[in-house]
Amino acid sequence: MRDVTDGPNLPRWLLAGDPGWSTTADVIVVGSGIAGLTCALRLRTQVEKVLLVTKTVLSAGSTQWAQGGIAAALDPEDSPEEHLQDTLVAGVGLCDEGAVRVLVTEGPQRVRELVALGAQFDRSPDGGILLTREGGHHRDRIAHAGGDATGAEISRALIDALDRVVNDPGIEVIEHALVVDLLQDASARVCGVTLHVIGEGEHGGVGAAYGRAVVLATGGLGQIYASTTNPSVATGDGMAAALRAGARLADLEFVQFHPTVMYLGEGSQGQQPLISEAVRGEGAFLVDDDGVRFMQGLHPMADLAPRDVVARAIVARMRETGAKHVWLDARHLGKDFLEKRFPSIVARSRELGVDPATQLIPVAPAQHYASGGVWTDLSGRSTLDGLYACGETACTGVHGANRLASNSLLEGLVFADRIAEDITARLAGGDLPPTEALAKDPADGVGLLDAERRLDVQRTMTDGSGPVRSAESTARTAARLRELLADPPGAVTTAAWETTNLAHLGLALTTAAHAREETRGGHERADFPDRDDRQWLGHLDHVRTPEGVFMTFLPQKDADR
Repeated sequence: MRDVTDGPNLPRWLLAGDPGWSTTADVIVVGSGIAGLTCALRLRTQVEKVLLVTKTVLSAGSTQWAQGGIAAALDPEDSPEEHLQDTLVAGVGLCDEGAVRVLVTEGPQRVRELVALGAQFDRSPDGGILLTREGGHHRDRIAHAGGDATGAEISRALIDALDRVVNDPGIEVIEHALVVDLLQDASARVCGVTLHVIGEGEHGGVGAAYGRAVVLATGGLGQIYASTTNPSVATGDGMAAALRAGARLADLEFVQFHPTVMYLGEGSQGQQPLISEAVRGEGAFLVDDDGVRFMQGLHPMADLAPRDVVARAIVARMRETGAKHVWLDARHLGKDFLEKRFPSIVARSRELGVDPATQLIPVAPAQHYASGGVWTDLSGRSTLDGLYACGETACTGVHGANRLASNSLLEGLVFADRIAEDITARLAGGDLPPTEALAKDPADGVGLLDAERRLDVQRTMTDGSGPVRSAESTARTAARLRELLADPPGAVTTAAWETTNLAHLGLALTTAAHAREETRGGHERADFPDRDDRQWLGHLDHVRTPEGVFMTFLPQKDADR
């Protein structure tokens, strides 16, 4: 391990009122995507009381937007070993092989359990689960539902299962609640959260939830950019709270920009319509303004190369031609096939004035997935006792520098199950006894970035720490974020908490992007266009202490979990 630089000096707490109410559970699960719901359901069968907290409603997380599917070696001709090799290649040298092996060997059984729970995947004529292919995969191993509504179907099945036990006194659900910060005891063990119920719900205003363990499954940080496929709730709240509490975060600079997001015009902001990689998996291909299939010859898998390869190729072609986007050609697949296989994509595209059956689809890269996050071991434990993380909030080591298509849902499923088993065993063994949270020291708090500065943060990040970065652009971005955070504080509102979280994470991400002088996976440096295994085969970690946030480089050979 070597010290790289001191990162941003962040506060321990966000400014918030004292808790006016409280609740207690054995385990607090924050987030209601595939990771959070799976973890809560598994825990409820084994512990006395689970509290599930979600920011809006149970179905509003990123899982419902997942179009392509869930990857698992379900075909008899496929194997976990082949899935592992495809994942390692996509991760560009930075995957933790042990974590990937857990994913691919336990994944098929977890998917079968999801089916047993009620998830209805698309079926082939012989009744088996219908499998397709996406970028970076050498086998058909993507299970999907409703054509292109896999996430929505998985979310439905999990919520239905939760509804069946929701009247159980052993499970409490609080919707419309934003977790502000983590609570810790005198030994720094995490033992609860402060949260704010947003306008609706059983409780009002700021409260505290106490537990013997906390699981963060709050999703990603997509709203840190002006254009993203992530929903509006993806403001990095769990990652930011963990960073302020002193948990180790890793690989923040590796942000996946999905290559085929529908281009809606210059200046379009917020959640953008994704054109699933599965469309290319079924035979669609990319062309430029002249109709040239520019992926041919650039990679052995051409249009189905790993996402970072395709995104960079699109950006390069746009730069060469001066175009604002490229085109996805799916016309040859035919109207009937497209409407059956991709009903949601076709319907949404037509709403926006593009018919994929008869017209080229304008596409350009946009932020899609955060490969980094809260560092965890193979049981989902963070570096803070009592704190776990899973799903996009976590950095499990599975994705390395670039996530392989459709591994995200599987990761949430597999590691949520592991977390539930680990917490259950630790509770039974007396390893997580009840403890008392320390009171917040107001001197460690901070005023909030005004909510109206959110667009400034997003534009700053997109401009300097977006798909293509440089020393100059990341230095400019870091300086601007520091200026924003030094502004007079805004009012204490939900939007201000979110905006401040985005700025804190943006500053840490940009610090790592500035330090990593190479191009690898989801991190592209215009001034260092090559991969550099001699200097940069490893991970940049952030840990906050009272003296500041320290960023260190951990070589890959020392990074096993």
